[in-house]
Order: sequence, then structure tokens, then C-alpha cells
Amino acid sequence: MSEPLVKKYNIVDLFAGAGGLSCGFLQTGRFTVKAAFEMNLNAQQTYLCNHKIDKSCMYSDVSDALLETTRQKLGQIDVVIGGPPCQGFSNANRQKNHAISLNNSLVKKYVKAVLHLNPKAFLMENVSMLQSEVHRFYVSDEDEEDIKKYEITTTDSQIQLLEAEFVFDGIIDVVSDINKIISYLWEGEDYLALNVIFKNRNNEEKLKNTLAKHQRKLVALANKLIDREGDNYIIQQERIAGKALQQYFDKGTVNGLCEAIKLPILFQRMFSKVKEIKDNAIKVERFSAEQGLVAHVKSMSVLDYITSILGAGCNGYTIDKGVLSAATFGVPQKRMRYIILGVKKYIADNIELPKGTMKEEQFKTVHDAIWDLENINVTTNVAEGIKGVTIGKVPNGISSLGLALRDSNKLFNHISTETTELALERFKAIKQGQNFHNLPDYLKKSYSDSKRTQNTIYLRLVYNQPSGTVVNVRKSMWIHPTLHRALSIREAARLQTFPDSFVFCGNKDSQYQQVGNAVPPMLAKAIGECLCEYLDKENSEMSFFALTE
Repeated sequence: MSEPLVKKYNIVDLFAGAGGLSCGFLQTGRFTVKAAFEMNLNAQQTYLCNHKIDKSCMYSDVSDALLETTRQKLGQIDVVIGGPPCQGFSNANRQKNHAISLNNSLVKKYVKAVLHLNPKAFLMENVSMLQSEVHRFYVSDEDEEDIKKYEITTTDSQIQLLEAEFVFDGIIDVVSDINKIISYLWEGEDYLALNVIFKNRNNEEKLKNTLAKHQRKLVALANKLIDREGDNYIIQQERIAGKALQQYFDKGTVNGLCEAIKLPILFQRMFSKVKEIKDNAIKVERFSAEQGLVAHVKSMSVLDYITSILGAGCNGYTIDKGVLSAATFGVPQKRMRYIILGVKKYIADNIELPKGTMKEEQFKTVHDAIWDLENINVTTNVAEGIKGVTIGKVPNGISSLGLALRDSNKLFNHISTETTELALERFKAIKQGQNFHNLPDYLKKSYSDSKRTQNTIYLRLVYNQPSGTVVNVRKSMWIHPTLHRALSIREAARLQTFPDSFVFCGNKDSQYQQVGNAVPPMLAKAIGECLCEYLDKENSEMSFFALTE
């Protein structure tokens, strides 16, 4: 007797990355991917390699999801999933030189795509700090209609443009005139060249090396600044900076250089922020200069924006939201993700996020995830890593997690960075659980300000504990618990619970980044299974009514 057919649901993955969410949903056996949207070409290649969707169903621009032709092509979509890029909402990636998170528009596009595709359910994933009131949208002209229609709460907010000690007479007249702003803004390369000098002001050796590296650009910039027409305060400060640069390259003394370039750098940041405000049509009620230069605007909570719009009306969604700990779902990693889950109100008038069942003493560890790879040599060659190496029999003592992830007789992406002499010396000096700050001073000298280095840099993982949140572990230089080398891409993928058969494509840094950006498939699978419980109820009710007609 044949088993009854199981209903499968169509999904669209927005901001898909390598496809961690899709991987977990597909592991349930209950979903089919109709389309994915991802801008990064390397991540696209990874997604297509592993999820086998038609290339015509991989879109680069999420704006394509808002087209009527796309909706007609895709047909009925049951679930929209995705995680809009989260850097703008992450404490670790605050964009200090920008007035507006460049990712705000992407969150809004996610919301608009859900409204346009009108799925039965949606899942949005983001950093846990998304729930904080700190993460807000500044109100723009185009937001006015949504604010009124969905009764979104707004509050008075301020965008700090310049600290009080640097404010000068007439500054409000300058920032109120976009034409003046544009006339004062430098070419991007000029700002970047001078800003990198300013960033190294506390390390004379690194400062001189950077000056030498950018000498050609800086000499040209010095001449521009000295030759600027006009005699107002801004241009005066630029001339001072130009002459200080010129003097350095003539005489080689750094005394007074960084102080001379400080104001022009701060002014350029201010001009850039004001232009961002204008370019994004942010509504500025007024500028004030009593306590530093401030733009007075309105803002709304990112979370309030999402839930007010998608939860509105009888055709909207019943929503549950909250922080899920990946470790409680069996992921060997202390990763906290903010999940917003929505199901059409006609399907369910109450929903709940899945609950992790593992207690702290049961958490899976780094050892559980990667120990069986310890004796397999890594490669530093990307092509070799993608080709993979055949691995032998399963070693005795492998954990249940390691066994579950070891679903291939070939090991792909067991790629690591080359170990320099300095890195090797650092690796040998760092014990499990220690990081850059535990190094002796003579091994810290290459960092301009070692005291400000994050605790995740040169972190040696602890075998008998879950790892911290996996990011781009190449940039952070995470170290294997027992071997004197950087963690491999495959080992990082294991910590994310990607199975060994999942192949990452692109260059080395992109592969590391794809792994770090992903949602752990094991967490995604649990969410997918939870969602099926609600969708199946609608399906069973429809079957019941069909039988009774």
C-alpha cells in the first residue's frame, strides 16, 4: 500500500545568500524553492550549485520581486522567507560615518515583496538587536502614506552631524543649502586617502607607512586644497590641511599633521551625512547648533514598521516574534537570531515560534561539530577545496551531530588561510578560550590600537563548549582548538550545521563570508517544521470540506 502524498509548499527566498534558510526548509521534505533573490554573484553560484533551481529563477535584484511579471511567472507562493542584510542593525557594525543605514531600504523592500507576492506565510530573520528601540527608520517623504495608512507611531529624533566644539558661525546656512554641500564635498578617493591617515593618527609607524603608500594621491590633494578659491572658514581649514601635507612630504615631520587634517575630515563627514539625508528624502524639520550641529527629524521603530504593515487588516498576518537561541535547537553555536513569523489570519488567529528543547548542559559543542576533521589536512588552494578530497571511514568516537553532518564521502571547502610566521607565533601563544588580548605586547605591534581590538580577534575555540556567533572567521582569525592554524571554511560551516555535501563557491574570503552570513540550517529546519503545522491545518480543513461537499 503506497504512502499518502505529503503536501509540499512553494517558497521564495529573498536575500538568500548561500541558502542557509532554504537548506533547512528543504531538509524538512515539505518545501520546494520557486525562486531566490541574491545580489552577490558568488553566493548565487553557491545557491544554484546546492539547491538545483533553474537559473532563470535566480534573481539578482530583490526589486524584481515587486514586478507583476515576476508574480505571474512564479504563480502561487506559499511562503516568503529571507533575512535582509543586517549590518545596519548590528551593534558590531554601526555605520558611524553614515547618517542612514544603507540597509533600511532593503528591509522595506522585503515588506513590500511580501505584500506583493501575498504568500500564506512569511519568515523574516535578523540580528537579535532588531528588537531594540535603537534601531529605527528616519521618516522620508515616501513613508508618509504608510505612516498614515497603517497608523505607525513616530517620534522626534536627532541626527548628530558635528560635535559642539567644531561648530562655526554660519554653519546652519551651509548645511541648509544642498548646492553648497555639493560644492564642498571632495571626490571619494580624496576623502578615503586622507581618512586612512587620520585613522592611524595614534600609531606613528603605521601613520608614516600609510603616508608613503598614498603619497601620490595625498600630494595631489594637498595642491587642490591649497588652490581652493574663497576665504571662508571651511576653505581656510582645508588650506591649513593642504600645507601640513605638503610640509610633511617636504620635511618628513608628522608633528601637527593629524591635528591639521582633523577639521576637514570632520567637515567632509558632516557634508556626506547631509547629502545622504537629502538623497534619501529624509524630512528635516530644522537644523540646530546649540549642542553640536543636529538635524531634527522623525523616526519610527524598524520592528513597528514591519509588524504594523504586515499585520494590518483582515488580509494581513497573525504574527509572533522573538529571539531564538540556535544552541537550544542543537546548533553548536551561541547564535541569537530575531525571528518574525507571520501566517495569514484566515489560517490561524494565534501562532507561536518554535521552542528549542535543549538545555545548557545538553548544548552541542565545537568538539561535536568538527573533531572528526582534525586529522584531515586542510588546503589553502580554493580550487582544490571546491574539488574536495575523499575521506576515509568514520572515526570511532564521532558525535551524533558529526555523523549527521558527515553526509558525503568527499570533504569540500576544507580550506584555510596561509599561516604567516607572525600568525603562527600568535597561534602558539594563545590557549583555548583566549584571544588577541592574551598575547604578549611584542606580538600585538601590527595593530594601531590593540586595546580596542575586539575579543573575537585571534580567538582560539574551546572544544568542550559551543562556539560564539560564527561571522567571517577569516577576518576574525579564529583558531582551531588544538591545531596551530586558522579555522577552515568547512569547519565554520559545520558550526553552522551545513552538511558536508553543501559546497561553497567563489573566492576564499567570499566563502568565509557566505558561511558567516547564513542562518544555521538546523535552526531553519525547526522553523520550517513549525510553519508546516499551521499550513497543514488549512490544507486538512480544505480537504475535509472537499470530501463533505
